[in-house]
Amino acid sequence: MPIKKILVVDDSPTERHFLKEILTKAGYQLVFAFNGEEGVAKARSEMPDLIVMDVVMPGLNGFQACRSMTQDETTKHIPIILCTTKNQETDKIWAMRQGAKGYVTKPVDGAELLKKITALG
Repeated sequence: MPIKKILVVDDSPTERHFLKEILTKAGYQLVFAFNGEEGVAKARSEMPDLIVMDVVMPGLNGFQACRSMTQDETTKHIPIILCTTKNQETDKIWAMRQGAKGYVTKPVDGAELLKKITALG
């Protein structure tokens, strides 16, 4: 299934703007959420084709939100790419155990992110 609509979940206005620049130029329609709780709710209501989500956020963090979405019958089919400053190998392993399909570290390399999105599409 081609990816058209992407839910971006990040508490940082700077990161949201940066991702918006990369992803809209590549032709994707975007929906935004500002924290993990809102991300889970918007995943259910918007039914995006892909979720790009930060890990370090107040309240429900990205690992917790990822686990919640991948265990929910409504959203478990939506691939999630975690996008974070956490760059240890253990973080990447933990992300995959929570159900993430991809992992990108910040500062985000736009070409790398687009390549991962294409691979999931």
